Amino acid sequence: MGGLAIATVGCGQPVEPAAQAQPEQEEGPAVVNVAMAAAAEDSSRIYTGTTRPVRQVSLRSQAEGRLLDLTVDVGDSVQRGQVVGNLDNVLLQTAVGEAQAELAARQFEVAQAQAELADIRTSIEESRVRFQQASNDAQRLKSLASQGAVSTQEAEQAQTTLATAEQALQSSQEQVRTRQQAVSAAQQRVEAQRSILRETQQRLSFANLTASLSGVVLERVAEPGDLVLPGEAVLALGDLSQVLVVIEVVDRSLSDFSTGQSVELAIDAFPGESFTGQVTRISPVADSASRLLPIEITIANPGGRINSGLLARVTSIGNQTSAVIVPESALETAESSDPQVFVVSETDGSPVVEVRSVQVGDRADGQVTILSGLAPGEQYVVSSSQPLESGQPVELSLTSEG
Repeated sequence: MGGLAIATVGCGQPVEPAAQAQPEQEEGPAVVNVAMAAAAEDSSRIYTGTTRPVRQVSLRSQAEGRLLDLTVDVGDSVQRGQVVGNLDNVLLQTAVGEAQAELAARQFEVAQAQAELADIRTSIEESRVRFQQASNDAQRLKSLASQGAVSTQEAEQAQTTLATAEQALQSSQEQVRTRQQAVSAAQQRVEAQRSILRETQQRLSFANLTASLSGVVLERVAEPGDLVLPGEAVLALGDLSQVLVVIEVVDRSLSDFSTGQSVELAIDAFPGESFTGQVTRISPVADSASRLLPIEITIANPGGRINSGLLARVTSIGNQTSAVIVPESALETAESSDPQVFVVSETDGSPVVEVRSVQVGDRADGQVTILSGLAPGEQYVVSSSQPLESGQPVELSLTSEG
């Protein structure tokens, strides 16, 4: 076997004329270069992502003022509702005092209007009494005048007095309606001022900065002494009871993941440890530039051991297929048939080749993925010194694997 030349041409390809000119090689068994089928390298993939809180919020000021102090720093734990800082509230306290004084003035207006209304109501009762008396006198004098007991002039004067009393009564009634409207308007102004007071008191309460969630301080955006405007961030807070890792995958690898699936992760900050996460969200929209799809993985974090911003590596086990990678030169393509490879086996202790149909996948850089028909660990022919047939004995080259 040592005197045989090793062919480097593909299976089924004719050898060079020099090789054909040697009768020893033509009469002897074909010399084949054999390799061991190995699992495809991409049957599992590693994706990287960065840990981040399951929830993250910015604590923003709801009032304007100078930041007096912050009682927490980056990494400190906070509880929801905890006071973590204070704004200068002098102007806010002044505004509350002004609103309270204005409310007192409005309330005085109501009391004054109600007192005037009470006086008018007393006056209207007096006018009603005078009107009733004038009406009785007019009727009595009219009757007496018709009998000649009193003069007509007295009867007419009584009618005039009655008309005057009636006008006085109507005027008093109109004043009552006007005063009732004045009281109602004053009461509405009081309610409006109460709303203003509540608003200023609420703004005063905003001078105390309180945490909106339980978690840790991720960042101090402002420092004591800064002038803070409404809506400006002061702290960044995060809930680290769970952490998220977002990875991005190509669309053809999307089938490797499903919502609710458990995945294994490694975090560089904890060498040698493995963490289990769960796929909680698969984005339906790919990035317009990279065409990658974000996948969100949630990891339990009791005690807040895993911090934010750590590098995490997620291993995808793929679809657990037995795909292998072989050189394209190992493929035999017959007309009107599937691609084939020659697999080496032993018969009575001697190597023999048999042809086998395979299903091929991706091709790249002179390599082809065999999806089925060839299993990892099997020997296949990479090249041969002469065309091969199924069942043909062969001789392995010195460079063959296995």
